[in-house]
Amino acid sequence: MCIAAFIWQAHPLYEFLLLLNRDEYHNRPTKSVSWWKDSTILGGRDELAGGTWLACTREGRLAFLTNVLELHPHPEAKSRGDLPVRFLESRKSPMEFAKEVGKEADQYNGFNLILADVSSKTMVYVSNRPKGQPASIEVVSPGIHVLSNARLDSPWHKAERLGGNFKHLLGKYGKGEVPVKHMVEDLMRDTVKADESRLPHICSTEWEKKLSSIFVEVDTPVGRYGTRSTVALSLTANGEVSFYEMYLEDETWKEQTEFKPYKQPPRGMTTKVILRVKEEIERPLAARCIRTARHSYNEWPNAKDTMRKVKEMFGEQYWNAHQSQLKPKCLKGLQFSPCHENDKSDKGVEIPWDSQE
Repeated sequence: MCIAAFIWQAHPLYEFLLLLNRDEYHNRPTKSVSWWKDSTILGGRDELAGGTWLACTREGRLAFLTNVLELHPHPEAKSRGDLPVRFLESRKSPMEFAKEVGKEADQYNGFNLILADVSSKTMVYVSNRPKGQPASIEVVSPGIHVLSNARLDSPWHKAERLGGNFKHLLGKYGKGEVPVKHMVEDLMRDTVKADESRLPHICSTEWEKKLSSIFVEVDTPVGRYGTRSTVALSLTANGEVSFYEMYLEDETWKEQTEFKPYKQPPRGMTTKVILRVKEEIERPLAARCIRTARHSYNEWPNAKDTMRKVKEMFGEQYWNAHQSQLKPKCLKGLQFSPCHENDKSDKGVEIPWDSQE
């Protein structure tokens, strides 16, 4: 069981801001959030099945999931934690991957899956419940959403409580930066349980009551079960990914935080090149690249090569949608004067540019 509250494409600073509690048995082997070895994936890891409940990449792709509360899950079903990993390792758009998952949805126990690509401003929700029906696939609209163990934005007690508190706290800080550690402590450690009349009545009343709070702590015959970790993950319009995590390790609560740029420009992209792209198309992604530009002094030899690199920077989907604007304004006849290999001035290169093109 998990619960997540997030705001998507509806905040002046954050493209995406997420708070997520992961509930699991305390004795299940788990790795806290980290950059995976030999990978561009940042996320937690279930060491038993190898999957994850939440992860993102340096390219601004992300995925997270929750289980669906049901009475008799199938013990031989495929691991749901594989789904976020498969998406992040693929080059498919959120909708393309959602349709792929929809064809095999009956091989998994109940899940809710969110898939997103920040650079293309696309987020998709997938669920394979109700059982026996085709998978539900829908585009997630900008705004505040809550995902628990029913459908997205279902009116469960804990979902409504978290959503309301999340909205209130975001409003308190307005357009400014949100202190995520404060949000985690205020919102995600809430142990208030639902009245019996607000329970979904899927399993036993006693079990549902214990799971009805945002933060869960339950003793069971097979071991302690409850909230193992809380993650606050944010991706800003300036291209920064940061997370704060509180996690349980050997029955002791620990915390960690990390901040990194999530969009690395192609090798050879200089500050002046990106600045001119930014001026011409006013694309937030260009600003992200400026913040993380690597000055390499090996410039592209011709406009065709340049076009290919810029296409890689902005992504296939954005390029296809806006190439009529990108090509004439930014690339037509663009020539690069090679930088001298000993020139370490960080001045980049001068570019002939016709802004009226």
